Amino acid sequence: MSFPASATEQGVQARISELLVAGSLEISPRELHRAGEVSSQLPTNTCVYIPSLPGLPLSRTLEAIAALRAAGLDPVPHVSARRILNEAEFRSFLKEAVARHGVHRVLLLGGDEDKPKGPFSDSLQILRSGMLRDSGIREIGVAGYPEGHPRISATALIEAFEEKRRLARDQGLGIYVVTQFSFAPHRVVEYCAGLARTASEVSVYAGVAGPTDPAALARYAQRCGVSVSLRALKTLGTGIARLVTNSDPKDQLVALARYSLQREQSNLVGVHLYSFGGAAKTAAWIREHI
Repeated sequence: MSFPASATEQGVQARISELLVAGSLEISPRELHRAGEVSSQLPTNTCVYIPSLPGLPLSRTLEAIAALRAAGLDPVPHVSARRILNEAEFRSFLKEAVARHGVHRVLLLGGDEDKPKGPFSDSLQILRSGMLRDSGIREIGVAGYPEGHPRISATALIEAFEEKRRLARDQGLGIYVVTQFSFAPHRVVEYCAGLARTASEVSVYAGVAGPTDPAALARYAQRCGVSVSLRALKTLGTGIARLVTNSDPKDQLVALARYSLQREQSNLVGVHLYSFGGAAKTAAWIREHI
């Protein structure tokens, strides 16, 4: 594939910096003691996502939100529908997160549970209820799957996304996509291009695996259903797997930067770095490449 003059090496490097400045990363509530260290490496008010962990009470998530806000970051909690135990408690959580800690967006997910732990079986139920809008949330992130979802058909994913777009529009909420990470940049580019054709108003944050060790990355890839990437690693063997998973995430960013430079109005507005329990290391990598 050839690229226009704007996709010169200098242009690509500048675009990578822009994608990182506009981007985000995640931090586990177990890493909150490193919030200050993470903040020192990043631009003020960088979005930092707080994953919903199995068995983690909402009170702990509120503590994480408060710690990140105090450190000068913009906390974005995951809302995992199937892990919500009590609707009244969840409504109270949302109101406190917004009123006390300035939370204005959430990442709305179904939740990786075989059966619902409480009243919600999927994220659409939460969105239909209007509780996000009523609590003061102004924008929702939804997941995108460039390699497909291991348990949800492509048709079902498209139908759910279209309903989320409609509900967000009807409720006056902004909506954007955060994609699952992949080791196949062309799949992410194809996914972004597809969304640009069918939902041009929806911004995309492309998920990228942050710097981590091969064993941890393989575990996360298997858990997240990154099927194409896993098959490639298994086929090519341990030596190539180590080379791929230890390679600089910048290789992924180059492909994304070139894609966005091809389009006058790119839907790719930033990248989301998955830190896999290494938020400080990931933040330092971001700082180095901005």
